[in-house]
Amino acid sequence: MTQTAIPFHFFRGGTSRGPYFRREDLPEDREVLAQVLVAALGSGHPLNIDGLGGGAAVTTKVAMLSQADSADDDVDYFFAQVSVADGQVDFKPTCGNILSGVGPAAIEMGLVAPQGDETRVRIRSVNTGARVEAVVRTPGGRVEYTGDAAIDGVPGTAAPIYLNFMDVVGSNTGALLPTGNAIDVIDGIEVTCMDVAMPVVMARAADFGLTGLESAAELDANLAFFERMEPIRREAGRLMGMGDVSQSVTPKFTLLAPPQNGGHVTARYFMPRNCHPTMAVTGAQCIASCLLTPGTVAHGVAQPPQGQPALVLIEHPSGQIDVTVDYDATDGFRLKSAGLLRTARLLARGEVMVPATVWDGAR
Repeated sequence: MTQTAIPFHFFRGGTSRGPYFRREDLPEDREVLAQVLVAALGSGHPLNIDGLGGGAAVTTKVAMLSQADSADDDVDYFFAQVSVADGQVDFKPTCGNILSGVGPAAIEMGLVAPQGDETRVRIRSVNTGARVEAVVRTPGGRVEYTGDAAIDGVPGTAAPIYLNFMDVVGSNTGALLPTGNAIDVIDGIEVTCMDVAMPVVMARAADFGLTGLESAAELDANLAFFERMEPIRREAGRLMGMGDVSQSVTPKFTLLAPPQNGGHVTARYFMPRNCHPTMAVTGAQCIASCLLTPGTVAHGVAQPPQGQPALVLIEHPSGQIDVTVDYDATDGFRLKSAGLLRTARLLARGEVMVPATVWDGAR
């Protein structure tokens, strides 16, 4: 045997896609696991020509599912971000778009039994400890993928999947504002370092000489911006208590600008070495929280959202993402939960092959 076959389901989750595995079908050792994922996705080539990846950070993501350890949850969701070109795997972050496919995948894999016309799947993020409830349509005991829900960045429509995020404040660093400040100044740039679902460093686009309306492709080609941004991101990671983040995709970086199309803010989200073509679900929660927290860099740039809960509209390169935020503003800002509508679709299932020299299938 020269190759090892690993069962998988291949999903589009939100505006990302990648293979979804049962954790038990993969090696336990993290170093070996990383090598298996690199081989499966084809990391190390800009087109991922020798694997399942699509040559972009949003198409080299992996979900690994297992029965939950806790009686309060149904599924444990372990995420990995596989790099496109340098053969690296980051197990620190999570991904809310890929999470959009976890409910359907858990049902397809037999980890969760359908519960009628709608199935509520209680998901625990292994990476961050956050808990999410996904509401999936399951008429006749089967996952329904067709429907009339549309999300910007994905063509056509599909069945809606409702996500309700809980326990996401400080999930990586232990605090809403890990540095203790609403604004820090790093290399002359004012930033807000916040941890809601994902640790994110937010700055005003104008402070980098940008409008914030640039396309993802224009920003990816702006090498001068990345040369200025990356040292700020690394220093912010240190200030947030995350240590040396030079080899990690977290914290992410975001540019904020005034809205143009009736939303509350325009945002460009970096992963961090290129611009997200749409918006990360986790990043959207953090941006929405930034708008609602007093004294952050969003003030003076964004239109303040109204109401409790507040519907926060974030404009991104491909359109808009909406986040419903239930919060308490009695003393500053306290997030109760954040809800989003996403869609997902099963694209393929079968076995992905990795060289036996990488892993022979033994656990």
